Amino acid sequence: MTDFKKSTLREYFESIVIAVILALFIRTFVVQAFKIPTGSMENNLLIGDHLLVNKFVFGPAPTRLERSLLPVTDIKRGDVLVFKYPEAPERALIKRVIGLPGETLEVRDKKVLINGTPLDEPYAHYLTPVASASEFHEVTSYDVRDRYGPVTVPPDHFFMMGDNRDNSQDSRYWGFLPRENIKGKALVIYWSYESDREDYQDEGAGATLKGLGSVGAHFFTRTRWDRMLHQIR
Repeated sequence: MTDFKKSTLREYFESIVIAVILALFIRTFVVQAFKIPTGSMENNLLIGDHLLVNKFVFGPAPTRLERSLLPVTDIKRGDVLVFKYPEAPERALIKRVIGLPGETLEVRDKKVLINGTPLDEPYAHYLTPVASASEFHEVTSYDVRDRYGPVTVPPDHFFMMGDNRDNSQDSRYWGFLPRENIKGKALVIYWSYESDREDYQDEGAGATLKGLGSVGAHFFTRTRWDRMLHQIR
């Protein structure tokens, strides 16, 4: 009896099918690409940064064995997350976790207080100066960028803020983020392209570049090489 041999065409077909299935699995459950179209996370994340988002890191792991074997973790303050915008779930946003469930959060003169204690935020960026403690009593503005709360974060919710505090539409405006809206944790910048806001087709935080011809022509001169493989913190 002669051994059955697959045809070359069938081998190619099966390899392609397997590759597609793996790619779909990885994109759906493990990692996904994401683009930064706005300046709400400056100066840490810039317009034109292309990120990889870990969609598996916050996955369910009910048993101790699963938690020890699988690379899952709890959501922590300071994590940069991609999530479905609560007011328009078809859009994706990216912000930083500031308030955790059960905590009382307040903003005084742009300074975040957690349970009454000022939060150290080296990542925060302000377009206008932060008022000193002595000036606080003279402040009359009730702009949520300057003064907010106090509020208590409900169970299974998070308070999200952009690093660019004076130019970020975040939990100060639309409230708490439900846990089920979280898509994943931003991990690394795999490519960064210096472009203007108008170079993007606005589709929420998952915007796409419009001028592919322009990207091709300026790929080497506009690529921010120093940001390649930059870990997001």
